[in-house]
Amino acid sequence: MNKGDLIEIAAKEAVISKAAAGKALDAIVGAVVKSVAKGNPVTLVGFGTFKAAKRAARTGVNPKTGEKLKIAATTVPRFTAGTGFKTAVAGKKKVAKK
Repeated sequence: MNKGDLIEIAAKEAVISKAAAGKALDAIVGAVVKSVAKGNPVTLVGFGTFKAAKRAARTGVNPKTGEKLKIAATTVPRFTAGTGFKTAVAGKKKVAKK
């Protein structure tokens, strides 16, 4: 599924135009990116959490030459799937809330 397919499904499910669904999706993705870039996690209960994670500096190896090289520390985006998402993908029943 690509962005166009997602917009089409959202428009059909929410009974709105594809243009409105596209704007809504762009706004949501933009808000998630801005928040995570600032270091704030975004949690969508049942779906998952987007957050920024620091990756330490490390030594890598060029596979072609075997030469060792230094890889700088960086911050990368991470996604952790929520329980509802995990159970849906695994094909299990939904977990009953207590």
